[in-house]
Amino acid sequence: MTDPADYRPKPGTIPTDPGVYRFRDPHGRVVYVGKAKSLRQRLQNYFQPLTALHPRTRLMVTTAASVEWTVVRNEVEALILEHTWIKEYDPRFNVIFKDDKSYPFLAVTMNDEFPRMQVMRGERKKGVRYFGPYAKAWAIRETVDTLLTVLPMRTCAPGVFRKAKSQGRPCLLGYIDKCAAPCVGRITPEDHKAIAERVCQVLAGDAKPLIRELTHTMQAAAEREDFEVAARARDRLRALTTVLEKNAIVLGPGTDADIFSLIDDELEAAAHVFYVRDGRITGERGWIVDKPEALTPEQMVAVLLQEAYDVAESVPPEVLVPYLPSDSAPLGEYLRGLRGANVSVRVPTRGKKAELAESGRRNAQLVLDQHRLKRASDLTTRSAALTEVQEALGLDEAPLRIECYDISHTQGTNQVGSMVVFEDALPRKKEYRQFSIADAVDDTAAMNEVLTRRFRRYLEESKLPPEQRETSRFGYPPQLVVVDGGPPQVAAARKAMDEVGVPEIPVVGLAKRLEEVWIPGDDYPAILPRGSEALYLLQRVRDEAHRFAIKNHRNKRGKAMSASALDEIPGVGPTKQKALIRHFGSVAVLKKADVDQIARVPGVGDATARVIHDALHGADGMLEP
Repeated sequence: MTDPADYRPKPGTIPTDPGVYRFRDPHGRVVYVGKAKSLRQRLQNYFQPLTALHPRTRLMVTTAASVEWTVVRNEVEALILEHTWIKEYDPRFNVIFKDDKSYPFLAVTMNDEFPRMQVMRGERKKGVRYFGPYAKAWAIRETVDTLLTVLPMRTCAPGVFRKAKSQGRPCLLGYIDKCAAPCVGRITPEDHKAIAERVCQVLAGDAKPLIRELTHTMQAAAEREDFEVAARARDRLRALTTVLEKNAIVLGPGTDADIFSLIDDELEAAAHVFYVRDGRITGERGWIVDKPEALTPEQMVAVLLQEAYDVAESVPPEVLVPYLPSDSAPLGEYLRGLRGANVSVRVPTRGKKAELAESGRRNAQLVLDQHRLKRASDLTTRSAALTEVQEALGLDEAPLRIECYDISHTQGTNQVGSMVVFEDALPRKKEYRQFSIADAVDDTAAMNEVLTRRFRRYLEESKLPPEQRETSRFGYPPQLVVVDGGPPQVAAARKAMDEVGVPEIPVVGLAKRLEEVWIPGDDYPAILPRGSEALYLLQRVRDEAHRFAIKNHRNKRGKAMSASALDEIPGVGPTKQKALIRHFGSVAVLKKADVDQIARVPGVGDATARVIHDALHGADGMLEP
């Protein structure tokens, strides 16, 4: 714990301009990011007597060890920079809205040569058009199945596409006219991309041009008595109508709006949004957040809108909120800049929009209730687990950051080391790291190598300026190191860390046999009570490191095995090996291909294809199938 008086800026040194400020802990990690219309006025509020501060603000300023700021030209730039830094640094004391669950999106991969329509979750990817999110994945699949009757675009996975292309035969969807079969050349890339554009147009709520086109085709075919074409157009029109009817009309035609609702209390908050396009609800989304800082509902709405709108195409002309956000003028300008047109941000007071907002509020309340049921004991048990670990191991402080290491190999080959990170007793997967090990003779030597490399990098990167440490891979130390194993592994880890120069970081080992906790230098292990939160936490950390190590080892072994099957074939170097694996997907599929199919791979001619085919099928005794 630090004293804010030790790092308080000298009077008069803080500018009165608008800007963004960052508090950093003793290791240089950003723990809080904020913006201000006047930096001097805002920062002075943090350096009052501790008894006058809100408890969570008090915890933040006593965790921090320094403060810095960046001056900008206006409040809009401050808003944008604050949002950018919160995304970049993920500070532990900032309110950051998190999805209450992983909502599915309907995505169209417009960045592919032959775009694919699929259900996707998780982070957005560049060049992919997203629609939703939707509450139920099965509802999306029903919509896709119906939409393919009208617009038969590709939905198959890359492996299925490559297989159909290599065999010259489409999959089932191609035979039942629910795919235009670009894999076998039934349609050009340009025409297939045009179908994908029409799909995006319909999913965005603009189906009128397609309805007019199908209606005209049906009427024209009927007039010339081409009843087969007319019936096909009629069926497609009915299918399109079915897709549109699945979303009930809640507002007037042509209305595009996002309707936000918020449930807020002192410690937690939940939010919900209905996405309305052309008067229909096309999707919804929920967020939950623990509040490490005290914010008013108006400030929470401002944070929510920044979180909700990351890309220009997602901003509608009308945004309805439960409270007018604080700093509404710069936020409005920020949204206008994203959309490239005016955006109305207002509170609905009556009519259908107010009724829909009330429905969203009830959804937000349900989101918060479910979150509380799930997390009520979780916060308590996580705190209890960290306290129990501290007491059982005699640590000076609760281990808020725990790193665990494991080694995986097959009889000494394809060795890999894993490092997983738990912060506040929760996995922090973006901090996970893997190590390739070349020459270690056993597990202890491998553990020594991994920890030596990790903490040598830490000592190097700890000397970097704070801005560079934020993007470094090993710039921050753990409060506890756990290794998977008993006394030999613990001794190797302790020796490596002492030789590197980090003797102050404690290390323990968790042996699988009896789940004993081994401490360096002790003749007997520490036995934690079965069912204790401390043991459960250490087991979770150890099992996660083991899982991550096995996953990376299998990947490394699989690549080695795939490459080794081609290494002995004359004339097949690394470039041709990659081309073959990329084209066929695996050596097993390559073995099933004939000479003509192998010769179609770019860079592989007829003669080389014959050599590869003969080698893989045992000709001349080179390789057995």
